[in-house]
Amino acid sequence: MPEDTQPIAGRFRGFLPIVVDVETGGFNAVTDALLEIAAVTLKINDGGDIEPSEVFRFHVKPFEGSNIEPASVEIIGFDPNHPLRPAIDERDALTRVFREVRRELRATECNRAILVGHNAFFDLNFLNAAVERCGIKRNPFHPFSSFDTATLAGVALGQTVLARALAAAGLDFDANEAHSAKYDAFKTAELFCAIVNRFKPVYENWIRHQP
Repeated sequence: MPEDTQPIAGRFRGFLPIVVDVETGGFNAVTDALLEIAAVTLKINDGGDIEPSEVFRFHVKPFEGSNIEPASVEIIGFDPNHPLRPAIDERDALTRVFREVRRELRATECNRAILVGHNAFFDLNFLNAAVERCGIKRNPFHPFSSFDTATLAGVALGQTVLARALAAAGLDFDANEAHSAKYDAFKTAELFCAIVNRFKPVYENWIRHQP
Protein backbone atom coordinates (compact mmCIF):
# COMPACT_ATOMS: atom_id res chain seq x y z
CA MET A 1 0.00 0.00 0.00
CA PRO A 2 1.47 3.44 -0.89
CA GLU A 3 2.64 5.41 2.14
CA ASP A 4 0.43 8.38 1.29
CA THR A 5 -2.73 6.26 1.23
CA GLN A 6 -5.00 6.66 4.25
CA PRO A 7 -5.06 3.31 6.12
CA ILE A 8 -8.86 3.00 6.27
CA ALA A 9 -9.17 3.83 2.58
CA GLY A 10 -6.74 1.05 1.73
CA ARG A 11 -8.38 -1.41 4.11
CA PHE A 12 -11.83 -1.21 2.49
CA ARG A 13 -10.95 -0.59 -1.16
CA GLY A 14 -11.72 3.10 -1.02
CA PHE A 15 -14.98 2.69 0.89
CA LEU A 16 -15.53 4.33 4.27
CA PRO A 17 -17.58 2.18 6.69
CA ILE A 18 -20.11 4.23 8.65
CA VAL A 19 -22.23 2.40 11.21
CA VAL A 20 -25.90 3.40 11.06
CA ASP A 21 -28.88 2.45 13.19
CA VAL A 22 -32.44 3.69 12.75
CA GLU A 23 -35.49 3.46 14.97
CA THR A 24 -38.74 3.44 13.04
CA GLY A 25 -42.49 3.27 13.26
CA GLY A 26 -42.61 -0.14 11.61
CA PHE A 27 -40.99 -2.34 9.00
CA ASN A 28 -42.14 -0.65 5.79
CA ALA A 29 -39.52 1.89 4.69
CA VAL A 30 -41.96 3.67 2.37
CA THR A 31 -44.94 4.13 4.68
CA ASP A 32 -43.54 3.94 8.22
CA ALA A 33 -41.90 6.85 10.00
CA LEU A 34 -38.18 7.27 10.53
CA LEU A 35 -38.01 8.30 14.20
CA GLU A 36 -34.34 8.28 15.13
CA ILE A 37 -31.02 7.91 13.32
CA ALA A 38 -27.51 7.48 14.65
CA ALA A 39 -24.20 7.18 12.84
CA VAL A 40 -20.79 6.12 14.16
CA THR A 41 -17.56 6.92 12.35
CA LEU A 42 -14.58 4.57 12.57
CA LYS A 43 -10.83 5.07 12.65
CA ILE A 44 -7.68 2.97 12.57
CA ASN A 45 -5.54 3.47 15.66
CA ASP A 46 -1.75 3.53 15.92
CA GLY A 47 -1.72 -0.23 16.42
CA GLY A 48 -3.50 -0.81 13.13
CA ASP A 49 -6.81 -1.86 14.70
CA ILE A 50 -10.12 -0.31 13.69
CA GLU A 51 -12.20 1.26 16.46
CA PRO A 52 -15.29 3.48 16.93
CA SER A 53 -14.65 7.19 16.75
CA GLU A 54 -17.47 9.78 16.83
CA VAL A 55 -21.21 9.22 17.35
CA PHE A 56 -23.98 11.38 15.88
CA ARG A 57 -27.62 10.91 16.86
CA PHE A 58 -30.80 12.77 15.89
CA HIS A 59 -34.44 12.37 16.86
CA VAL A 60 -36.60 12.72 13.76
CA LYS A 61 -40.11 14.11 13.35
CA PRO A 62 -42.44 11.63 11.64
CA PHE A 63 -43.01 12.72 8.05
CA GLU A 64 -46.49 13.87 7.12
CA GLY A 65 -48.88 10.97 6.64
CA SER A 66 -46.43 8.41 7.98
CA ASN A 67 -47.53 5.29 9.82
CA ILE A 68 -46.42 4.44 13.36
CA GLU A 69 -47.30 0.99 14.66
CA PRO A 70 -48.15 0.78 18.39
CA ALA A 71 -45.94 -2.30 18.70
CA SER A 72 -42.97 -0.31 17.39
CA VAL A 73 -43.57 2.47 19.91
CA GLU A 74 -43.56 -0.12 22.68
CA ILE A 75 -40.24 -1.52 21.46
CA ILE A 76 -38.40 1.79 21.06
CA GLY A 77 -39.65 3.03 24.42
CA PHE A 78 -40.51 6.66 23.65
CA ASP A 79 -43.48 8.64 22.41
CA PRO A 80 -42.67 9.92 18.90
CA ASN A 81 -45.18 12.76 19.32
CA HIS A 82 -44.14 13.91 22.78
CA PRO A 83 -43.84 17.73 22.75
CA LEU A 84 -40.54 17.65 24.65
CA ARG A 85 -38.83 15.16 22.31
CA PRO A 86 -35.96 17.09 20.63
CA ALA A 87 -36.92 15.96 17.14
CA ILE A 88 -35.95 17.70 13.91
CA ASP A 89 -37.32 17.41 10.37
CA GLU A 90 -36.28 14.34 8.43
CA ARG A 91 -34.41 16.36 5.79
CA ASP A 92 -32.53 18.29 8.46
CA ALA A 93 -31.50 15.08 10.22
CA LEU A 94 -30.21 13.50 7.01
CA THR A 95 -28.40 16.68 6.01
CA ARG A 96 -26.58 16.78 9.35
CA VAL A 97 -25.61 13.12 9.16
CA PHE A 98 -24.44 13.44 5.55
CA ARG A 99 -22.41 16.55 6.41
CA GLU A 100 -20.40 14.56 8.96
CA VAL A 101 -20.02 11.63 6.58
CA ARG A 102 -18.67 13.88 3.82
CA ARG A 103 -16.24 15.43 6.28
CA GLU A 104 -14.93 11.95 7.08
CA LEU A 105 -14.71 11.06 3.40
CA ARG A 106 -12.48 14.07 2.78
CA ALA A 107 -10.34 13.41 5.86
CA THR A 108 -9.78 9.73 5.00
CA GLU A 109 -9.49 10.17 1.22
CA CYS A 110 -12.20 7.55 0.70
CA ASN A 111 -14.41 7.55 -2.38
CA ARG A 112 -17.78 6.69 -0.87
CA ALA A 113 -19.37 5.71 2.41
CA ILE A 114 -20.74 2.21 2.90
CA LEU A 115 -23.37 1.52 5.54
CA VAL A 116 -22.59 -0.90 8.34
CA GLY A 117 -25.61 -2.21 10.22
CA HIS A 118 -26.95 -5.16 12.13
CA ASN A 119 -29.37 -6.53 9.55
CA ALA A 120 -28.12 -3.68 7.38
CA PHE A 121 -30.76 -4.18 4.69
CA PHE A 122 -33.36 -2.72 7.06
CA ASP A 123 -31.35 0.42 7.91
CA LEU A 124 -30.26 1.00 4.31
CA ASN A 125 -33.84 0.67 3.05
CA PHE A 126 -35.09 3.29 5.50
CA LEU A 127 -32.17 5.58 4.72
CA ASN A 128 -32.75 5.31 0.96
CA ALA A 129 -36.50 5.85 1.33
CA ALA A 130 -35.94 8.98 3.42
CA VAL A 131 -33.41 10.30 0.89
CA GLU A 132 -35.92 9.85 -1.93
CA ARG A 133 -38.74 11.36 0.11
CA CYS A 134 -36.68 14.45 0.93
CA GLY A 135 -35.40 14.88 -2.62
CA ILE A 136 -31.76 14.77 -1.54
CA LYS A 137 -29.59 14.54 -4.66
CA ARG A 138 -26.18 13.81 -3.14
CA ASN A 139 -26.26 10.75 -0.91
CA PRO A 140 -22.72 9.85 0.27
CA PHE A 141 -23.70 6.23 0.95
CA HIS A 142 -23.53 3.44 -1.61
CA PRO A 143 -27.15 2.85 -2.65
CA PHE A 144 -27.19 -0.95 -2.30
CA SER A 145 -23.91 -2.30 -0.90
CA SER A 146 -23.47 -2.66 2.86
CA PHE A 147 -21.62 -4.53 5.60
CA ASP A 148 -24.07 -6.60 7.64
CA THR A 149 -22.80 -7.48 11.10
CA ALA A 150 -25.46 -10.17 11.50
CA THR A 151 -23.92 -12.02 8.57
CA LEU A 152 -20.34 -11.29 9.63
CA ALA A 153 -21.03 -12.41 13.19
CA GLY A 154 -22.70 -15.57 11.95
CA VAL A 155 -19.53 -16.48 10.06
CA ALA A 156 -16.95 -15.30 12.60
CA LEU A 157 -18.72 -16.00 15.89
CA GLY A 158 -21.57 -18.41 15.19
CA GLN A 159 -24.15 -15.89 16.41
CA THR A 160 -26.50 -13.57 14.53
CA VAL A 161 -28.45 -11.84 17.34
CA LEU A 162 -26.66 -8.63 18.33
CA ALA A 163 -26.56 -9.28 22.08
CA ARG A 164 -25.31 -12.86 21.62
CA ALA A 165 -22.76 -11.86 19.00
CA LEU A 166 -21.38 -9.18 21.33
CA ALA A 167 -21.15 -11.72 24.15
CA ALA A 168 -19.33 -14.15 21.85
CA ALA A 169 -16.88 -11.35 20.99
CA GLY A 170 -16.30 -10.62 24.69
CA LEU A 171 -18.22 -7.35 24.61
CA ASP A 172 -20.96 -6.19 26.97
CA PHE A 173 -24.55 -5.39 26.06
CA ASP A 174 -27.17 -3.69 28.27
CA ALA A 175 -30.66 -4.80 27.26
CA ASN A 176 -32.11 -1.78 29.09
CA GLU A 177 -30.29 0.53 26.67
CA ALA A 178 -31.27 -1.42 23.55
CA HIS A 179 -33.48 0.12 20.85
CA SER A 180 -31.87 3.50 21.26
CA ALA A 181 -30.32 4.33 17.89
CA LYS A 182 -27.23 5.78 19.57
CA TYR A 183 -26.63 2.75 21.77
CA ASP A 184 -27.38 0.15 19.12
CA ALA A 185 -25.20 1.93 16.56
CA PHE A 186 -22.27 2.10 18.97
CA LYS A 187 -22.57 -1.55 19.97
CA THR A 188 -22.83 -2.54 16.31
CA ALA A 189 -19.69 -0.50 15.67
CA GLU A 190 -17.88 -2.34 18.46
CA LEU A 191 -18.96 -5.68 17.02
CA PHE A 192 -17.91 -4.74 13.48
CA CYS A 193 -14.50 -3.58 14.71
CA ALA A 194 -13.98 -6.74 16.77
CA ILE A 195 -14.68 -8.93 13.74
CA VAL A 196 -12.57 -6.87 11.33
CA ASN A 197 -9.66 -6.89 13.77
CA ARG A 198 -9.83 -10.68 14.02
CA PHE A 199 -9.10 -10.82 10.30
CA LYS A 200 -6.23 -8.34 10.49
CA PRO A 201 -3.52 -11.06 10.14
CA VAL A 202 -5.24 -12.39 7.00
CA TYR A 203 -5.41 -8.91 5.50
CA GLU A 204 -1.80 -8.08 6.38
CA ASN A 205 -0.61 -11.36 4.88
CA TRP A 206 -2.47 -10.58 1.66
CA ILE A 207 -0.95 -7.08 1.53
CA ARG A 208 2.58 -8.49 2.00
CA HIS A 209 2.17 -10.71 -1.05
CA GLN A 210 0.92 -8.00 -3.38
CA PRO A 211 3.34 -7.05 -6.18
